[in-house]
Amino acid sequence: MSPLSTAELETVTAAEVIDARGAACPGPLLEAKKGMGKVAVGDVIEVWSSDPATKNDMSAWAGKVGHELLGVIEADGYDRVFLRRGK
Repeated sequence: MSPLSTAELETVTAAEVIDARGAACPGPLLEAKKGMGKVAVGDVIEVWSSDPATKNDMSAWAGKVGHELLGVIEADGYDRVFLRRGK
């Protein structure tokens, strides 16, 4: 499935929002792993990160473990990364 547009992402309600701004790699990814464990399969988590590497890290991790990267919205000084739990 291709990533959602920014307008589509704006309508997504995350079951868990993780604020990992200010944390350097691999902090945001570790927080995402913890957050993913708190939500049901099919639910979405939103990770806020100011680390520019997070987008690529999340995409690689999601693909490897069976989650889905829905997309990224660039906010003011940080990225909002949306991931759907796959299993």
